[in-house]
Amino acid sequence: MVADSTRASGQPDRGRRDRIIDAALDVIAAQGVAGTSHRKVAAAAGVPLGSMTYHFAGMDELLHEAFSRFADRGAQRFAERMARTGTPAEALNAVVEGIITDIPPSGSDEQVVTYELYTLAARNPAFRDITERWMAASRTALEKHFDPLTARLLDALIEGLAVHRTLDRDPAAVAQMIEGIRRITRP
Repeated sequence: MVADSTRASGQPDRGRRDRIIDAALDVIAAQGVAGTSHRKVAAAAGVPLGSMTYHFAGMDELLHEAFSRFADRGAQRFAERMARTGTPAEALNAVVEGIITDIPPSGSDEQVVTYELYTLAARNPAFRDITERWMAASRTALEKHFDPLTARLLDALIEGLAVHRTLDRDPAAVAQMIEGIRRITRP
């Protein structure tokens, strides 16, 4: 019998846990949290079903790890985008660019996973730490150019615009988004 963390060749499979976490995000995007199971994630990751309980105590631990990775990646991408800005005007342009390039009008797997995380965090306080860390990281990136209240309001507007861009049949035009952001950030 081959140990669960090794391949059939006998070589250690050091990336197995990471593949499982990434596969869980793919399954969540396709099936939602309610449709995610150990069996589906194992199949998507190309690992034996036993790997699930070897690497994770249960589904909640897997979901927490997957959503944490997802949120950390999103926060890092936003922080990197904001770090490339030097002025409030550049920051505003970066915010608009992020909304336009990261959030297609028809939605994306990333938006679906985001909404699944929001729903889970709203229902289960054990997942709220993930959304709170993500929001705090976004605000910290925005506070490079804006005071804390403006950063908080701008972060909320970004989230709202993302929801509307994904779900509204007639989302705000780019010029309207820019005007909304300018109204919040006006000195």
